[in-house]
Amino acid sequence: MKYSNIPNTNIKVSKICLGTMTFGQQNTEQEAHEQLNYAVEQGVNFIDTAEMYSVPPSKETQGNSEKCIGSWLKHQKRENIVVASKVTGPSDFFGYVRDNLGFSKPAILDALDNSLQRLQTDYVDVYQLHWPDRNVPMFGQRNYKHNPNEQWEDNVNEVIETLDGLVKQGKIRHYGVSNESSWGVMHHLSKSTQHNLTRCKTIQNPYSLLNRLFEINLAEVSMREKVGLLAYSPLAFGVLTGKYLNGQLPEKSRIKLFPQYSRYNSEQCTFLTQKYSDLSTQLNISLTQLSLAFINHQPFLTGNIIGATTLEQLKENIGSIHVELSEETLLKIDEIQALQPNPAP
Repeated sequence: MKYSNIPNTNIKVSKICLGTMTFGQQNTEQEAHEQLNYAVEQGVNFIDTAEMYSVPPSKETQGNSEKCIGSWLKHQKRENIVVASKVTGPSDFFGYVRDNLGFSKPAILDALDNSLQRLQTDYVDVYQLHWPDRNVPMFGQRNYKHNPNEQWEDNVNEVIETLDGLVKQGKIRHYGVSNESSWGVMHHLSKSTQHNLTRCKTIQNPYSLLNRLFEINLAEVSMREKVGLLAYSPLAFGVLTGKYLNGQLPEKSRIKLFPQYSRYNSEQCTFLTQKYSDLSTQLNISLTQLSLAFINHQPFLTGNIIGATTLEQLKENIGSIHVELSEETLLKIDEIQALQPNPAP
């Protein structure tokens, strides 16, 4: 395994981070524990979850992923495992999580206490704001559209003050943002500096061979301001395994089970995926490992959040850490990317 520190901290984390959104829905508690045990055996010490998981979200499964982790975590040496979780942002779809969705102080305190109870621990290492409470393009949207009538009050200072208080109490060690823009990250950092409060340490955004939008602006912010990327959807909902090529739609695949995520399976995505598949064949590695190794190579990466529904998938995903890509291969990847840039934002 390869490791790096979360920027500006002494927390050493594995480059491979185990994503858990399938725990408690596509994966049973026993299967979740098997994945966690295997990952730790391979040197993984970093786990990502959220209060709203599992996914696709529902009232019946909300909190299940944290519960699966908690029943495992209580048997581990807590100091050896780095746990990241998230508080749900405002949304019309998640009213079942709590009445006061958003990042008010009462909402954050309530969310964290519930997460700690499910995780069976007294602290979270990295606590993340799952998505902004203002209008930003995310979850498939590409462009920012300004709404002059948006009912958003800039409460970032209050949010950071709340998180700073939780750091001082020992309930969280650091905080991060997710599904955030360059402006949003810089706004957080500016407020922290202005008021001498804890700084944002990570940003969890989508990043894959089918979505390299992070490189356009956020990569510079990440490198210069030392805010590490936690890359999610590195296999683009499983598309970059190649299992959907040639018109295939496996019975238990995510896009078959959850067609609302079909943006990952467009003509443009299929075209690029085939090109990357051909390249992986030339290199004598799997498309999965090519896709993950590309992310592992990036200098702004802190954690590559991989997810799996089977141990076989997990083994291949974790094994990507040992795949090295030459400069020639990276240039070929850029050439393929230029044919159809970022078809799955």
